Amino acid sequence: MSTFYEFGISEPVIRATTTMGFEETTSIQEQAIPIALSGKDIIGQAQTGTGKTAAFGIPMLEKCTPDRPFVQGLVITPTRELAVQVAEELNSLGQYKRIKALPIYGGQDIERQIKALKKKPQIIVATPGRLMDHMRRKLIRLQQLSVVVLDEADEMLNMGFREDIETILTEVPDNRQTMLFSATMPQPIRDLAQKFMKEPEFVKIKSKEMTVPNTDQYYYLTDEKDKFDSLCRLLDLHSPDAAIVFGRTKRRVDELFEALNKRGYSVEAIHGDLTQSKRDSVMKKFKNGTIEILVATDVAARGLDIGSVTHVYNFDIPQDPDSYVHRIGRTGRLGKPGIAATFVSQRERGHLAHIERSIKRNIIRKPVPTVSETIERQQRQAADKLFKVIEKNDHLEYKDLARELLDSGKALDLIAAALKMITREPDQTPVNITIEKPWVTKKSRPPEKRSRPTYRHKPGSKKGRSGHKKKHNPYM
Repeated sequence: MSTFYEFGISEPVIRATTTMGFEETTSIQEQAIPIALSGKDIIGQAQTGTGKTAAFGIPMLEKCTPDRPFVQGLVITPTRELAVQVAEELNSLGQYKRIKALPIYGGQDIERQIKALKKKPQIIVATPGRLMDHMRRKLIRLQQLSVVVLDEADEMLNMGFREDIETILTEVPDNRQTMLFSATMPQPIRDLAQKFMKEPEFVKIKSKEMTVPNTDQYYYLTDEKDKFDSLCRLLDLHSPDAAIVFGRTKRRVDELFEALNKRGYSVEAIHGDLTQSKRDSVMKKFKNGTIEILVATDVAARGLDIGSVTHVYNFDIPQDPDSYVHRIGRTGRLGKPGIAATFVSQRERGHLAHIERSIKRNIIRKPVPTVSETIERQQRQAADKLFKVIEKNDHLEYKDLARELLDSGKALDLIAAALKMITREPDQTPVNITIEKPWVTKKSRPPEKRSRPTYRHKPGSKKGRSGHKKKHNPYM
């Protein structure tokens, strides 16, 4: 694989890839970026989980200028979740070049979007219905657009957005660059490309099983309020040497870090708000084994060069198959076995099924271990540690003291006390973790144009991702 330095990319974007932990390119990035940088139209056929966002995002950022107060790049996506994810990654890639990407989608308060549009973002990432709404209102003008991307084009056509897409592409400048990415290439996609693209170059990444074959994948059905205790039981049961716990948001990651730290786990957190020096310090601790658990967001963990992760825990179910693949790809590397565990609520079962269909693999359900099962396993692990010390002959200098203690006539009590000292017993210290709403699956959600909110809210609560009231969880 190549590195991003080989493409002649500007220093601010290279710096961003380094900050995000991208160390080498994926296949789609290696093939697509040079073509896109040359200004040619491109069709990329690749599955989710292949790094498509950076493949089109980096060339788009290179064509954008921060001091021009109009939309220069447009990404059209089929779902709200993907729009948010793509915008977040583009903002991370464009952070040092001062390029801003704004997600626009149905279900979000339109007044809030209007206010954000007044800040003149250089890139819009939008679902078709809400984008056309803003275009009709003259709130988004695309007359000076230089790059347009259709992401997951086959999914957009499957959802009935073909007419909308054609209307949008008719309104943008003829001299723009067009990039189309799709997992499959049915005839309607080819017709769309023929109609709206200029001699596009075709790049195809061979389809393969997107999950690591050495990774055992499980899910645990649990209520949100019980999730943290379930995580702690699994950590105690597995005793991982190096584990990553994934949270959906920066706030969630901070809360998980504080809660796990309070329970006495060896843990650190990593997300986009950390300084580079703090990020480097955390990663150094994790790589050399000073800490056993890393709590991270998706963006922070992408591209990290960590070859020794034994366990991945999805505290929050990934928002799409792409994120799932990136997460569990952190373990099961270099031929070593790994375990990926995902916590799923009853309302998220449909979303899990969508992930299973996409990765073409069933994820095995397991029951959450009971407290007694956890304690019994911990005791067995403590006994195993004693036998390992004996096998290594690391105990000989303690034999005289051992004989002295045995003479007290309390041999059974002494062994039990030794086992207790090296057993990590479950801690039930109460902690506060904000109860976040689950992602809604594409199958269970109504069409995007109906502008129904992605998140459900109780009457009287604030709307929006940042408006969840912090709740005390008596079970944590």
